[in-house]
Amino acid sequence: MTDTQAKPRKAADKSARTRAREFALQALYQHLVGRNEATDIDAFTRDLSGFHKADSVHFDALLHGCIEQAMALDDLLTPLLDRPLAEISPIEHGVLWIGAYEFRQCPDVPWRVVLNECIELAKSFGGTDGHKYVNGVLHKLAAQLRPQEVSAAPSRQTPRG
Repeated sequence: MTDTQAKPRKAADKSARTRAREFALQALYQHLVGRNEATDIDAFTRDLSGFHKADSVHFDALLHGCIEQAMALDDLLTPLLDRPLAEISPIEHGVLWIGAYEFRQCPDVPWRVVLNECIELAKSFGGTDGHKYVNGVLHKLAAQLRPQEVSAAPSRQTPRG
């Protein structure tokens, strides 16, 4: 492999925000499946191996923001789903929450970054084709919540693999 060829992303290459999203997804899963309290999940997650490499401020915003705004986020997502919310896996549900939350609350993060990060989360933690579902739902949500930013972006013709 030459230096110009793309190399697979190693754990060491992950940004602090990417790590924060991964830990937030795991924490949101605990909330969605176990109905654990945010403060308990937060304390547990901070003790996990590798958390010190995550952006803890972004983790806090995602975990607590998604849980506090769960009903509003679900209300945004539900019209875009092709099935009842109860039939969405907890992983995809958590990823959709993260995407919806970041679209609404993190204008400093470009919409394509939010979309790509959520697709990668779904690929890493979700079911076989969960990332395709997440992509479809969040792409529609991006157009709804960030219309100027989405319309200004050049169209991508090549499918992501």
